[in-house]
Amino acid sequence: MLEVRDLDLFYGDAQALSGVSFSVPDGSITAIVGANGAGKTSLIRAIAGMEKPRAGTICFDGADITGKDSSEICNLGLGQVAEGRQIFPTMSVEDNLDLGAMVPRARKLAASTRDGVWQMFPRLLERRRQLAGTLSGGEQQMLAIGRCLMGQPRMIMFDEPSLGLSPAMVQEVFAIIRRLHEGGLTIVLVEQNVAVSLHMADHACVLENGHIVMEGRGEDLLGDDGVRAAYLGL
Repeated sequence: MLEVRDLDLFYGDAQALSGVSFSVPDGSITAIVGANGAGKTSLIRAIAGMEKPRAGTICFDGADITGKDSSEICNLGLGQVAEGRQIFPTMSVEDNLDLGAMVPRARKLAASTRDGVWQMFPRLLERRRQLAGTLSGGEQQMLAIGRCLMGQPRMIMFDEPSLGLSPAMVQEVFAIIRRLHEGGLTIVLVEQNVAVSLHMADHACVLENGHIVMEGRGEDLLGDDGVRAAYLGL
C-alpha cells in the first residue's frame, strides 16, 4: 500500500533521512523502530506531506504523493495520529472530531462515522461537550484516534501512541490498534515500546541515523541478537 524509495530529507543543511527505502504491505501492521533522533518522526511527517523531501519518491496505493500537500494525502485515505496527540484543546471533543471529517472523501459519511467513534470510545461520547484540553492523556489519545478515523482512512500512521500514558492506558491503546487492524486498516506503528511493536508487527524496519539498516518480519527482528541488545537491553 505504501512504497518509499531513496528518500532524502533535510532541515536546512542537516540531513534527517538518507536514502530511506521500505514498503508497507496492504493489510499489514508495519513497525518502524529506532532510537530517539533516528528520524522516525521525520519519516512519518514526510510521508504525510508535512515535510518536503529533497529526493526520492513516496507512493500510496499506486499514486505518487511525493511533495503533495497533507490535505491531498489525507483525502487519498492516508491518516496520521501524531506524536503528542495534537488535539485542539480549546475546542470541544465533538468539534475536534468534526474537523477530522473536513476532507472531501469523509464529509458525506461524517454523521455515521461519528456514531462509530462514539461506539468505539464511549468515554468520548460522555464528554462530547467538554473542552478537549481538559481530558486525561488517555482520553486525548482516544480523541486523536477518533479524529483520524473521521477522515475515512485506509491506512493510519501512529507516531508514539503510548507516549506519556499510564500502563493500563497503554494496553488499551494497543488493543485499539489491533482492533482497527482486524477491521481492515493498514497500520504503520512508530513506537518507543520496541518489544510490543515488533510482537504486533507483520513487517518491521529498523531506522538508525536516518537510514534503514534492517527490514523483515516483526518476529524475526524481535529474535535478532543485535536488535535485542540495542533496543531491549538483552
